Amino acid sequence: MIALGIETSCDETAAAIVDGDRRILSSVVASQLDRHRLYGGVVPEVAARAHLELLQGLVRQALDEARLDFDGLDLVAATAGPGLIGGVIVGSTFGKALSLARSLPFLAINHLEGHALSPRLSDNVSFPYLLLLVSGGHCQLLAVEGVGRYRRYGTTVDDAAGEAFDKAAKKLGLGFPGGPAIERAAKTGDATRFPLPRPMLGRPGCDFSFSGLKTAVAHAVDALGHAPTEPEQADLAASFQESVAASLADRTKNALRRFTDEHGSGHALVVAGGVAANTRLREVLAELARTHHTGFVAPPLALCTDNAAMIAWAGIERRILGEEDGLDVAPRPRWPLDAEAPPAPYAGAKA
Repeated sequence: MIALGIETSCDETAAAIVDGDRRILSSVVASQLDRHRLYGGVVPEVAARAHLELLQGLVRQALDEARLDFDGLDLVAATAGPGLIGGVIVGSTFGKALSLARSLPFLAINHLEGHALSPRLSDNVSFPYLLLLVSGGHCQLLAVEGVGRYRRYGTTVDDAAGEAFDKAAKKLGLGFPGGPAIERAAKTGDATRFPLPRPMLGRPGCDFSFSGLKTAVAHAVDALGHAPTEPEQADLAASFQESVAASLADRTKNALRRFTDEHGSGHALVVAGGVAANTRLREVLAELARTHHTGFVAPPLALCTDNAAMIAWAGIERRILGEEDGLDVAPRPRWPLDAEAPPAPYAGAKA
């Protein structure tokens, strides 16, 4: 089974060819960073127009690199949400058009499910496993019990971790995107110079909060009375990164206990999503897994950031189960993996 994957949920246009033996035959990504850096963040209209401009050429490039033509495909899988709706419409409509023109099954893929299933593409992880899904727009802990079977243990009550990275980097004058910029600066920084809060640390449950940490960074910068020097940027970046990693690990520890109570031992802890590319976070989570005698899996960096290979693989997983979507399936800006999960509690509520 060979799938074409299409990903256009945010600011990266991507196409990939993946087969049922977990081989990535091609994976191409066109970054739009230069188009958005001027604005300090992603501009939805700019992103959608870039997807329109780039997608057709990227699909052709993916086919060429895989040494295939359209006749060699068995299905088309495209992100249908969640994400910036303009971009989602571009990618899903393009996928539907290919499906119709080539008489191929179409699979409308949840972008979050692409991340959730990516460790099965890279490492053939068996169900069930505990997933920390952490990216620019999402921060969740989920029990992944099968394709389409997700139970949310916790979510962010305000900002996602990746969003906090972007906003902290902007306040520090490190530019956009914030995650890589803060990680680079933190390498030479002293994480103890600026004591920052570690949100939700020690509290019961599995929910996250990063708004207060973001505000604390802003207060620390303002207290300097001047634009941060390079050493001050490095120290604040290191402190911020350490706080995020500690908070994520603390909430994941609670989730591990619950997951083990429900599913027993011997299952993997997985981290996925763009923030999963952060080296310090991987180190902290690997140590957490080790102390709990649990396997730890972090997909390769290319499968952590937005990519189409994970979308193609999710399409294969669903097609194996006999699924196919109609061409009338609607793109959506919001699409929870666990539709039955209760709303996140208010950040200021007592535990």
